[in-house]
Amino acid sequence: MLFTTLFFDLDDTLYPSSTGLWEAIGRRISLYMTERMGFPPDQVVSIREKYFREYGTTLRGLQAKHSVDMDDYLAFVHDVPLDHYLHPDPAVHAAIAGIPARKFILTNADTNHARRVLDAVGLQGLFDGIIDVHSMAPFCKPMPEAFEMALKAAGNPVRTSCVLLDDQMRITRAARNMDMYTILVGKDTPGDDADAALRYLTDLPGLLDGRI
Repeated sequence: MLFTTLFFDLDDTLYPSSTGLWEAIGRRISLYMTERMGFPPDQVVSIREKYFREYGTTLRGLQAKHSVDMDDYLAFVHDVPLDHYLHPDPAVHAAIAGIPARKFILTNADTNHARRVLDAVGLQGLFDGIIDVHSMAPFCKPMPEAFEMALKAAGNPVRTSCVLLDDQMRITRAARNMDMYTILVGKDTPGDDADAALRYLTDLPGLLDGRI
């Protein structure tokens, strides 16, 4: 079957993980938990890891256990100077723009952050929509319910005609279990967690050649 719909993760997928942006956001998450919520600094890392494993994201864990205000949290943790980390890459723009399929951002962040990132990397205008944490509430990737909601938001395309690109193995694995074709971004081999691996987004057209 030909692929008709592509779902792109945002952070550490549309730009290299080596930029350091996600580490900066992680520091803001820890700061929020200590300054806004009063967590002991020496417990923040273990709590974040626990919530990440059990709820998919730190945010979902904080919502479930502490009724954190999602919009306040997201505004705080994403308050970083993106231009210090991200820059447009014309080759990536050309690669994504040249793929004749519907394309969506699928992110556990919010739309505001997604738009800021797209502006910073020069990819604005290439996507048919942004499916964000609000769109998937109360779920998030890699929960099956989150993928179901994403598919619905994209107009219910046939699962086997969908491609998901993500940098996290747990997410490609979950989408693959739902019959989507999955690409592990930033890696050389997919292992058992994805159908394919892609070190650079510029190689995406070649990977999908003949299937779009």
